[in-house]
Amino acid sequence: MTMFYLLSFLDRVNIGNARIAGLQADLGLTDHQYQICVTVLFVPYIFAELPANLLLRKIGPRYLMPALLTTWGIIVTLQGLVTSYSGLVVCRAFLGLVEGPMLPGIVLYLSGFYTRVELSLRVAIFFSATLLSGAFSGLLAAAIMNMDGIGGKAGWSWIFILEGIFSTLVGIAAFFLTPSTPREVLGLSDAEKDLLVRRLEADRPSIAPKDQFSFLEVLKSFKSPHVILTFMMFYMTGTTLYGLGLFLPSLVNQLGFSATKSQLLSVGPFAAGFFVTLIAAYFSDHYNARAIPAALVSCLAVAGFAMYLHAENKYVAYGAMFMAVPGVYGTAPIISAWIANNSEPYYRRATSIAVGFIATNCGGITSTWLYPTKEGPRFTKTTILNLVFSSLIIVGAIINGLYLSYQNKKKYRNRAQLLAPYVDAESKEDATLKAWMELGDRHPDFIYTI
Repeated sequence: MTMFYLLSFLDRVNIGNARIAGLQADLGLTDHQYQICVTVLFVPYIFAELPANLLLRKIGPRYLMPALLTTWGIIVTLQGLVTSYSGLVVCRAFLGLVEGPMLPGIVLYLSGFYTRVELSLRVAIFFSATLLSGAFSGLLAAAIMNMDGIGGKAGWSWIFILEGIFSTLVGIAAFFLTPSTPREVLGLSDAEKDLLVRRLEADRPSIAPKDQFSFLEVLKSFKSPHVILTFMMFYMTGTTLYGLGLFLPSLVNQLGFSATKSQLLSVGPFAAGFFVTLIAAYFSDHYNARAIPAALVSCLAVAGFAMYLHAENKYVAYGAMFMAVPGVYGTAPIISAWIANNSEPYYRRATSIAVGFIATNCGGITSTWLYPTKEGPRFTKTTILNLVFSSLIIVGAIINGLYLSYQNKKKYRNRAQLLAPYVDAESKEDATLKAWMELGDRHPDFIYTI
């Protein structure tokens, strides 16, 4: 899953590296047209997320996810052959359509393999691929730019072609390596698979695939206050995260560094973010806490954007990215695990996860319009917005934590009343399962992760 998402993010944001390598100049794009090319990806991306998550169990992860990776690898390769603005727009739109299901699909997929207290670190491990892709994209682009002119293709074309071919090959191999359920994991004995399933069922009695799809579960997700609160946090995280992911190379370049040096300098902040993300997620799981770790990591982003806003030279401004990038990226896995932890049963959880990432990518759309070249290199308005959003994430995490704590106490007090409709079922076992399936995360024995 880490490789899947590394390639997903790399193939999505490498347009920023291609821009520095001459894409915008060679295709004669205005800043507005370039922003359209970046933005158009997110529209089909957003519309694909929820339907794909609801279909994931039906189709099977071992078929759906490799098929998506293989398809977008082909699209990225073709992106290197475009010769016009319209051709690039079409490629980006189709790329968004097939990449959209991947991130919410991976979170939903992993939530079926790990207990709730283990999930944040696992999400962070695959999500750290975004930071590795940010680092690798700069290194790869700096190297591939030297192929400029080979085969009559510009350096930016080779960035798309080579990275697209690699994604396609990985996607084909993944058909043979991706298990759909814990019982299909390669290398485990039957006894180990049984133990894994028992651990998951003890953590989430409603994880057993006995529920059927219902629009009522989708509606319950939309009506959950903690999902709504997390939705807003996801939107603000997406705005800051995609802004840095898409525009950091250009931002560094506008500070006064050369094109090649900008590609290389963009590696450092992402590498720092990689370690902060894993450390924060480890402690989040270790203490089974989400609100406090999310708030603390966001404090780094606040410090970084404040430092960038008041930086007096390009070196201080660049140094501020070593706090802003880890602060933004380190928050995302914790919030992702948080929304997956607190939504049950399966289709309610699938909806909540998809809704969260829809918000993230709405933030991505916003971010594409926040870095017009004419406002560089300081981007004062955008930096203030990022600073405000990072501060609001801290507030949102605290409010959500207090709300979930209140709900846990309320369910405990009203336990008998909540379970009363299930007392007269045919058998105790049937009653217990029915209660879990219908109440889901509102079951009094389901403890919300705070």
